[in-house]
Amino acid sequence: MAYISEFNMSFSHDMDDEYEKLRRRMNPPRVVIDNEACKNATVIRVDRANKHGILLEVVQVLIDLDLIITKAYISSDGGWFMDVFNVTDQDGNKVTDDGILDYIRKSLGPDSCFTSCMRSVGVKPSMDHTAIELTGSDRPGLLSEVSAVLTHLKCNVVSAEVWTHNTRAAAVMHVTDKETGCAITNPERLSRIKELLCNVLKGSNKFSGAKTVVSHGITHTERRLHQMMFADRDYERADDNAPDDKQRPNVNVDNWYDKGYSVVTIRSKDRPKLLFDTVCTLTDMQYVVFHANIDAEGPEAYQEYYIRHINGSPVKSDAERERVIQCIEAAIERRISEGLKLELCTTDRVGLLSDVTRIIRENSLTVTRAEVTTKAGQAVNTFYVRDASGYPVDSKTIDSLRQAIGQTVLKVKSPKDLKPVSQESTTRFLFGGLFKSKSLVNFGLG
Repeated sequence: MAYISEFNMSFSHDMDDEYEKLRRRMNPPRVVIDNEACKNATVIRVDRANKHGILLEVVQVLIDLDLIITKAYISSDGGWFMDVFNVTDQDGNKVTDDGILDYIRKSLGPDSCFTSCMRSVGVKPSMDHTAIELTGSDRPGLLSEVSAVLTHLKCNVVSAEVWTHNTRAAAVMHVTDKETGCAITNPERLSRIKELLCNVLKGSNKFSGAKTVVSHGITHTERRLHQMMFADRDYERADDNAPDDKQRPNVNVDNWYDKGYSVVTIRSKDRPKLLFDTVCTLTDMQYVVFHANIDAEGPEAYQEYYIRHINGSPVKSDAERERVIQCIEAAIERRISEGLKLELCTTDRVGLLSDVTRIIRENSLTVTRAEVTTKAGQAVNTFYVRDASGYPVDSKTIDSLRQAIGQTVLKVKSPKDLKPVSQESTTRFLFGGLFKSKSLVNFGLG
């Protein structure tokens, strides 16, 4: 019976692939890039057969190129997906690099491999390194302890990304063997790494939720971090952990009953990758975006999504509505950079991350977010830190960090003051003209 079940699953998978290939032959994707239509942005139009998750796939391609999406219009009713994105480079200029433009055409056009190899959005098997996923309760010095364990186990961290939110922490770390520079494959050694890291995550509380996963197949790192924190339910918070209302995203969910949509509107301070973070969460929550409008040309971003659950229904209850709001707020807050920004650039070596994070811990600072990369033998690391007691970081601590780490390799940047988000009581729907209906009804959680 097991053989028959496996055969049926394989047959179904093959049939799905064949169906997707047929649809692509009948309706080949089309990508048009226009640098003349808009005065201050490159306009990218994407038309292709629709399927669940395609919006996230397209946004991921643009975000991975470090492009800034200033405006977007999405429509995917029926079997066809049509997107228009206004994008710039990091300096706010039009995208003119032929290599980048050609990559976009190949990634989103007829020659793209979204149908099969991108089925799980950004899955990239690799034997160059071992991927370690960590989730657990956040505490001061946690990254330092994890890094020290990896150094003790003769693992070199070649890249890592660490997020903290609402007393929870998640990390995706790519490590290699100290001696060979390759992935670690010995099962006993992998089991030992997993055991020791799990003990570190639990700390003195042996009953706290902690999880360690070791593998050689990795997903898109930022996408995976969203999934990990969502699974860890970081969106649930006690009242004393709630952020200031002025910094909190303004998220509303209303129902448009005539059209069978739920309409999600979001106002928040704009920042890079905001659209990606929101679409990630809607996709992970199994919602389909049928229409959307994004406007992020100023300091404040406005996002509007017309959604249904994958089962075809809009948001049905007050509890579901509240969960959608909480999850979107969490997705936006996870990447907010709190604290002092430290940039480290120096020659890479085994144990570097352990040494740097130890110095940060010894100066009574805690890491709220970190990004570790290695390029051509150079370590390029970014840390956001704050005082472990909640006080502002003073100049003496900064001087101590520079002396211990090195004046020439460490740059310190103060965070910009957060501007309050306008909390308008009225809801404006930029797509309202498409439907011309007066049946938009608020859930009324009075």
